[in-house]
Amino acid sequence: MLEARTWTGKATLQIIVTLITIPFLIPLIVMVQGSFAGQGWGNYAAVLSLPQLPSFFVNSAIISALTIAIALICTVLAAFGFAKLRIRGKEFFFWLLLAALTLPEIVLVTPLFVTATSTNLYNTYWAVVLPLAALQIPFTVLITRTFMNGIPDALIEAARIDGANTWRAFWHVVLPLTRPIAAAVIILTLISAWNAYLLPLIFLQDAGSQVVTQVPSFFQGQYNDDQTKVLASAVITAIPLIVAYLSLQKLFERGLSAGALK
Repeated sequence: MLEARTWTGKATLQIIVTLITIPFLIPLIVMVQGSFAGQGWGNYAAVLSLPQLPSFFVNSAIISALTIAIALICTVLAAFGFAKLRIRGKEFFFWLLLAALTLPEIVLVTPLFVTATSTNLYNTYWAVVLPLAALQIPFTVLITRTFMNGIPDALIEAARIDGANTWRAFWHVVLPLTRPIAAAVIILTLISAWNAYLLPLIFLQDAGSQVVTQVPSFFQGQYNDDQTKVLASAVITAIPLIVAYLSLQKLFERGLSAGALK
């Protein structure tokens, strides 16, 4: 890892990082400023006064938690198999899994709708949770496999010499070392699940089962478009993601950097 040791190098690096960050900060600053336009804090009061808001947050939390659980379990197990186990044709299956990264969400709507209705999952959380987890798993397996490739095989061999089978070696040796990449998987999956808009809109038809991404629609319609309250709702719904990232920031950065480099 490159490190600036001189004062000039540190100052130059700080300037470069600041310049790179500015384009990403401008939309956030504009969003926060716009949310205070007009009525100021009244915009936030109007959003918080929506009677459906608590249930929307609960629905998003449930969908996000289930999606994270499924994605994390499948990712860790699949990455361990691809990285450490001798499986015939595993490279073929790995690249077949990565091919799913090329499929946009909108292309899958029709087959997912047919599947959901034929399996009686339509208008349930699972109609949203399962596709969200499936869409996230290929990328998370990619970075997790790279991370697990960095775990020395000698640790697993030592566990087997001590009498541990493959499952015990995974549970007691490999899994405790995956905390950084697990944090990265959790954050990435949380962002995807919490910000999901299309799938909940299509597969959750009951008004009480909608999610936080539907909150701005209360201030948009055929004859009204209150952008200040739309921006206020965007700020409010982003707060849980910010808190989650700050809580797992160190582990997330370690896991993502380790999972991106072989």
